[in-house]
Amino acid sequence: MKLGDISVAAIIVAIVLIIIIPIPHQLLDILLAINISVSLLILLNSVYAKDALQMSIFPSLLLITTIYRLSLNISATKLVLGQGEAGSVINAFGRFVTADNIVVGFIIYLIIMIVQFLVITKGSERVSEVAARFTLDAMPGKQMAIDADLNSGLISEEEAKERRKNIQREADFYGAMDGASKFVKGDAIAGIIITFINVIGGLIIGVLMRGEELTQAFNDYTILTVGDGLVSQIPALLISTATGIIVTRAASDSNLSQGLIRQIFQNPKVMMITAVVCVLLVMFGLPTLPFVIIAAILAVVGFRLQREIKLQQKEEEVKVQETEVEEIRKPENVVSLLQVDPIELEFGYGIIPLADVNQGGDLLDRVVMIRRQLALELGMIVPMIRLRDNIQLNSNEYVIRVKGVEVSKGELMFDHFLAMNPGGVEQEIDGEPTTEPAFGLPAKWITDNQRERAEMLGYTVVDPPSIIATHLTEIIKRYAHELLGRQEVQTLIDNVKINYPAIVEELIPKVLNLGEVQKVLANLLRENVSIRDMVTILETLADYAPLTHDTDMLTEYVRQALGRAICKRFIGNNRSSVITIDPQLEQRIADSVQRTEFGSFVSLEPNITQGIINKLYEHVQNLASMGQQPIVIASPGVRPYFKKITEQALPELIVLSYNELDPNLEVQSIGMISA
Repeated sequence: MKLGDISVAAIIVAIVLIIIIPIPHQLLDILLAINISVSLLILLNSVYAKDALQMSIFPSLLLITTIYRLSLNISATKLVLGQGEAGSVINAFGRFVTADNIVVGFIIYLIIMIVQFLVITKGSERVSEVAARFTLDAMPGKQMAIDADLNSGLISEEEAKERRKNIQREADFYGAMDGASKFVKGDAIAGIIITFINVIGGLIIGVLMRGEELTQAFNDYTILTVGDGLVSQIPALLISTATGIIVTRAASDSNLSQGLIRQIFQNPKVMMITAVVCVLLVMFGLPTLPFVIIAAILAVVGFRLQREIKLQQKEEEVKVQETEVEEIRKPENVVSLLQVDPIELEFGYGIIPLADVNQGGDLLDRVVMIRRQLALELGMIVPMIRLRDNIQLNSNEYVIRVKGVEVSKGELMFDHFLAMNPGGVEQEIDGEPTTEPAFGLPAKWITDNQRERAEMLGYTVVDPPSIIATHLTEIIKRYAHELLGRQEVQTLIDNVKINYPAIVEELIPKVLNLGEVQKVLANLLRENVSIRDMVTILETLADYAPLTHDTDMLTEYVRQALGRAICKRFIGNNRSSVITIDPQLEQRIADSVQRTEFGSFVSLEPNITQGIINKLYEHVQNLASMGQQPIVIASPGVRPYFKKITEQALPELIVLSYNELDPNLEVQSIGMISA
């Protein structure tokens, strides 16, 4: 066995033997001095402990010190009653308290005992009981919090085990303290009883057995009783105080002394107000000197504390600036500059009021409505639109960027309106000529005074925010196929999977991967076809994907499935005039299709391609002069390739296949394109 284990066991046995074996008063003096010193050590350790678990041995220590104190009290009682003396320590304490008046000294001693019993001991006992109850009640919640942190990956398995162990130790500690505090209470009661036994027994023994006078016996035994009581009660008071400090410790990252200084003396305003109150008390007649001294001390402390706080704030600002500079200098922070926003709207400083809510601007709300409108119209999730001012632009100029590249721009006249002739207005209106940025139509800038007259004449009048919103909407439609990435497609598929899991599980990734589905959806958006009906799209892909993985062909199958919606979108009514393609030209286009592992493309001679475009342009002009939407009808196998041929020259041209037409639709051909 180790020497420490043997020593502790020997000390505990010796404490019990002290109760039985007579002890000379010289040894008793040494043991009493040890008792006081140990009590001071326990008190100071409890003051400087950061949490209760640093004194986890305290309940056992409380029991040992209580037994040790009672054994010394019993040994001292033996000496007091048997020999009429109890050593120099007890005698010195007794004479110090009862120096001039035994009655007053005895009363003071009784007051100390009452305070010890009713205030310190009772309070510590109640706090221990409540702390044990609340600690045990909080255990399930703490365990659940640890499990939640472990499951979310915030802590490791080792940290979770350590936290559970600490919770168990804390519960055991407060439960033990609840029981150990009863020892302190019993020790106080025993001290009161022993005091009266010493006084009454000392008088009986001194007067009757030793023949001393009553006054002499009362003086001697009262001094010894008070000394013995003080030697016992002072360590008991220290231990009780330590018990109260331990069980009242809240969660903190510092010890008691640091916490008191930091929390009480942290606000200079409190110091100044307290100093002013002390001065006011002097003005109401209280003694001048003590309150003035206290007020001066508080004012000085408050002033110095305020100055230190200002210095700390300046130091923190300097540290923050240095930290920001260091962050900028770090090479990895350049990564944030590589981020490219999908859509950006930059504007000059003159347009800022349109986007500033505080100045009545509603451009931000319009952007939200654009995203909602396109979700309903195209069925896609429009990425976040970044709005920012750019001092390099003209004051009333704005630029629209897609993936960091400028794709369009416009210029506004602030506090003006844009008036456009829809085609039936004959009377001109005064204004500054311009071009409408979204569709390139001729228009005029007019003032607010001219707005009502322009509307009466039949002009379409819009305000600057509407111009920007319309322009931005058309740009998003034009580049929707570029804005639909794999992540956006995954979001759409996850939304379908909530109600139609079987479709998604059958198609992805067993038959098609996410990239192939994204290409089909991008092909649809490139020709302004809505992808809102994702269920029909995915079901069609699931039907035809086992036959081919050519995304162009899969797109045609999907278009045929969406034929009714496509006709409703581009034709509207049940009758329409269209342009058809000569079957020989269709056959020639079909024969020129080259298929590779990277996709299909049309290989026609340039003069043939130019001839097709020229003839197409003539028919388009005829339909436009009649006020009708130019639409070309082609066979399903040729439709996508004819669209590719004409895409550069006529990007807005609508090309449909015969399989996409609604059976109830009446179509009249007004022209045919031939080779």
